[in-house]
Amino acid sequence: MSVVCEIWFAFSWILDQIPKLCPINRSTDLQVLRDKFDMPSPSNPTGRSDLPGVDLFVSTADPDKEPPLVTANTILSILAIDYPVEKLACYISDDGGALLTFEAMAEAASFADLWVPFCRKHDIEPRNPESYFSLKVDPTKNKSRTDFVKDRRRIKREYDEFKVRINGLPDSIRRRSEAFNAREEMKMMKHLRESGADPLEPIKVPKATWMADGTHWPGTWTIPSSEHSKGDHAGILQVMLKPPSSDPLMGSSEDKMIDFTDVDIRLPMFVYVSREKRPGYDHNKKAGAMNSLVRASAVLSNGPFILNLDCDHYIYNCQAIREGMCFMMDRGGENICYIQFPQRFEGIDPSDRYANHNTVFFDGNMRALDGVQGPVYVGTGCMFRRFALYGFDPPQADKIATHTTNSETETLKASDFDPDLDMHLLPKRFGNSTMLAESIPIAEFQGRPLADHPAVKYGRPPGALRVPREPLDATTVAEAVSVISCWYEDKTEWGDRVGWIYGSVTEDVVTGYRMHNRGWHSVYCITKRDAFRGSAPINLTDRLHQVLRWATGSVEIFFSRNNALLGSSRLKLLQRLAYLNVGIYPFTSMFLIVYCFLPALSLFSGYFIVQTLNVTFLVYLLIITICLISLAILEVKWSGVGLEEWWRNEQFWLISGTSAHLAAVMQGLLKVIAGIEISFTLTSKSAGDDVDDIYADLYLVKWTSLMIPPIVIAMVNIIAIAVAFSRTIYSTVPQWSKLIGGAFFSFWVLAHLYPFAKGLMGRRGKTPTIVFVWSGLIAITLSLLWIAISPPKGTSTSQGDGGGGGFQFP
Repeated sequence: MSVVCEIWFAFSWILDQIPKLCPINRSTDLQVLRDKFDMPSPSNPTGRSDLPGVDLFVSTADPDKEPPLVTANTILSILAIDYPVEKLACYISDDGGALLTFEAMAEAASFADLWVPFCRKHDIEPRNPESYFSLKVDPTKNKSRTDFVKDRRRIKREYDEFKVRINGLPDSIRRRSEAFNAREEMKMMKHLRESGADPLEPIKVPKATWMADGTHWPGTWTIPSSEHSKGDHAGILQVMLKPPSSDPLMGSSEDKMIDFTDVDIRLPMFVYVSREKRPGYDHNKKAGAMNSLVRASAVLSNGPFILNLDCDHYIYNCQAIREGMCFMMDRGGENICYIQFPQRFEGIDPSDRYANHNTVFFDGNMRALDGVQGPVYVGTGCMFRRFALYGFDPPQADKIATHTTNSETETLKASDFDPDLDMHLLPKRFGNSTMLAESIPIAEFQGRPLADHPAVKYGRPPGALRVPREPLDATTVAEAVSVISCWYEDKTEWGDRVGWIYGSVTEDVVTGYRMHNRGWHSVYCITKRDAFRGSAPINLTDRLHQVLRWATGSVEIFFSRNNALLGSSRLKLLQRLAYLNVGIYPFTSMFLIVYCFLPALSLFSGYFIVQTLNVTFLVYLLIITICLISLAILEVKWSGVGLEEWWRNEQFWLISGTSAHLAAVMQGLLKVIAGIEISFTLTSKSAGDDVDDIYADLYLVKWTSLMIPPIVIAMVNIIAIAVAFSRTIYSTVPQWSKLIGGAFFSFWVLAHLYPFAKGLMGRRGKTPTIVFVWSGLIAITLSLLWIAISPPKGTSTSQGDGGGGGFQFP
């Protein structure tokens, strides 16, 4: 059994290490980008930017688990980013259709009128108000303007009032709705009296949720009803900030409470979107919401690049988009489908008990893949090429040039990129929106690098993107509303080939895989200052459920047509192995479970794990150990991962491998074999009950069945050590070497489970009784079962006297 486990571990380790053979480090030069695209020239005396447009997507679904204040701060950090204002458009997808989120975004748009110019005037970092005002550093450092302190004080006061308004929205909406509903009841009663109806007849007035203008909210009501629930409501699209003018609009000292003279006070376009949902339609969760944003943004702004963020991931580096654009606009950038930024987190406990930072993955594995075909897509902090999301292959300049002329300076038709795509069949792939179909070649053309050098075989002429954007009209907005309807994707290829891919709980990995499988490359962009920062679940139960969702998605990928073994020839070998590892790693849990019980079984049986020890075996073991340690040190040194971070990663690998990964394998098999779907809940972004302690969630103990396997492993190993110790003490000839050797491996397992044990203890040892009851019963049952199956051998005296040395059930 141990040999089988060792063979699988060796296979899994090789699969993990081989894709790391081509590590690479990248760097950018923002000044070169600025000189090339933003500086005035004889042909561009006004200095209007030639950079392509970027549409930024933020997704949220439940204001109870994703606080509107957190989402509002993310939006404010986006609106204040350092990028040409007229080239930006921000979209928020509210998949819950909540009035609370809508009004919170309206408040954010209003506060942005002060916050964004303040950030530009004083070069503020980070541009998330909550994070900025929480910094424990001197705010006047590196600030040259004399009015900074006064401006900061005023902005801080305005932000405090903004937070009060946001936090008071739930009560405000409730009181307003109660007042309007009471008025409607009075009207109904008056109508009944006038019509002579029975006064005792109960009045049936729906408990609606009302907007501030005295109309029904078309989305989800607080008390759900027909056509106003999370799965049944109309589509909503509201342009909260209109597209800005193409030329700078300077402020003055009279307009606002702060002097914004010589400061550009324009704001990027900001759009609230809640797609239509109706019973009987599969809305495909986050992937469906993202595809709705892709279509709506194509009609409204059609930025050739798309940056998607979770609602709790804000822009920490205002130059982040420029950093990514350095790669997209470089030579060969036309073959890049997306730029993935590493995920960085705030609010993690100092010891990072459950390896939430995941630095081994983000600073090691992902960076190594950058030298192959590119990193995998991890769901947030990723800048896409819109044309790649549409399911097209990367442009091949030689083939296109044979069919067309002036391909470097003119927009092409969609059929020029996909010969199999007939223009008359565009509705079959993209839907029946004419505006959406017409936007595709425009987005492809605007996303090309500049054709200013002979080495650039596929580019666009300089100055092509300095033309002002056309203003929005009612027809365009109406078209955007139609493409977010629930029926739009019927009989199209959205979710199958176009946009985010459906059918997996880890739609991000599948979407990135499809692009790599078509021959695209991706880039991993590590910036000196973190590009984005977000939150992560520090509670043990939430963390295990998060890992469970990831692992279940990996199992689904392994049993689907997205298995890397079935990939096309355009997928490079090392990239194929990396994706294969993504689908295989949860299955290691089955062998890991067995391996964690082997030391205990050894102690129970009295036999050492290795039956015979000789010099050859010890030399072989020593060589393997030295090689593994050397490779680990090399990887740690190269990636910059600290030893403590590496050890935390190893600990949580065992914890998750014996709990969430095992459950994921079982759930994945149930879905594949029996067709049983698995639903997942959102990970809560809110804090614990103790608002004064930012780590309050760390000490919450919430029981889940995922805890049972690690608890059983720990209890069985502890009992095995006690049994072996007792047997050694009372034996005629104590064999301490066997005890120490066996106990060492059990202690090694327990050392990996130490963070898990601390998580069960809570803040003050408030562990639920059920934890001890279940763990004790299961551990004792397994121990007695093993002793019954393989009873310990008695001493020679007792055997000679005929005494029984084994254990018997009563």
